[in-house]
Amino acid sequence: MKVGRLDGGRVVLTEADPPRAGPGEVVVRLAACGVCGTDLEKLRGNYQSAGRIGHEPVGVIEEVGAGVERHRVGERVFVHHHVPCYACAVCRRGDFTFCPTYQRTNIDPGGFAERFRVPEENVRRGAVLPLGASVGWVEGALLEPAGCALTALRRVGFHAGDSVFLVGLGPVGLLYSRVAHALGAGWVGGAELSPLRREAAERGGVEATVDPRSDGAAEELVTRATQGIGVDLAVVATGAPAAVSLAARLPRRGGTLNLFGLPEAQSRLDADLQALYLHGTRVIPTYATTERDIADVHALVAAGRLSVRDLVTHRLPLARIDEAFRLAAAPAEALKVVVTGPALDPDG
Repeated sequence: MKVGRLDGGRVVLTEADPPRAGPGEVVVRLAACGVCGTDLEKLRGNYQSAGRIGHEPVGVIEEVGAGVERHRVGERVFVHHHVPCYACAVCRRGDFTFCPTYQRTNIDPGGFAERFRVPEENVRRGAVLPLGASVGWVEGALLEPAGCALTALRRVGFHAGDSVFLVGLGPVGLLYSRVAHALGAGWVGGAELSPLRREAAERGGVEATVDPRSDGAAEELVTRATQGIGVDLAVVATGAPAAVSLAARLPRRGGTLNLFGLPEAQSRLDADLQALYLHGTRVIPTYATTERDIADVHALVAAGRLSVRDLVTHRLPLARIDEAFRLAAAPAEALKVVVTGPALDPDG
């Protein structure tokens, strides 16, 4: 079978033996897998956890191992690649994505493969999520990044009616804005370099956007929208260090700064720490998501409360994975790029 892998700063298509389902495991035939920003960072060598790529996969269960009772062959599913143990000291405090087990669990050989094996731990802990009849392959491939946004909003203590400003409106920033709206955000604004992404943001409900290269534009927009108070939540949805400096100036007194996008390797915080201190700004990093939050996002999509399909601008077959990665790294050309596999049906 064909597998997309990293090879010396390139994404290449290789051959591998099809996986088999052991006890408690399932094998899934790929329908689609989104190209994530962290996949791009792994390609650039900018991610400490670099390794397998592809963690937004949907497909059809092709084989079920002994002892699996909750799933059946032919079932349409989304698969989450990591699961926490729910038992350690970290999990007992609710910090599930920082659990040591979380990074150790993973699908094999990754989401950019014609077929992949889901470990017993993932199956047992609910990481194989059946897709509702109204949720197509494209929507399914966006559940994981949308889940990351939901995990972040819950971790920072978001409430309906809160004002939100995102610095960075790439695919995950766009999803963050839409999840915030679905949860009842009072106002959402954003800053983004790409006109294509700013247009997509405003189409999806972001009230106003600015180009961050325009001096003072973000601060002026937030001042007008909040009557000079500042936003309840400022979100850094990109890895650029300058984005942190900008976002740190936007929360109200007692507000929150969410470090959401993967920072550049070896980058340093450049912000007025005394201002953060005197304003009581809470600085909260959030990382990844859980199968429980993905299930809740799935429910929002299935109910029509969260629209994501229009964010996918390109779908390319696995044989063209190198082109998919090139497009995903080109904000002037693409929003979300999805790689498709052999299980994709025409109306997916």
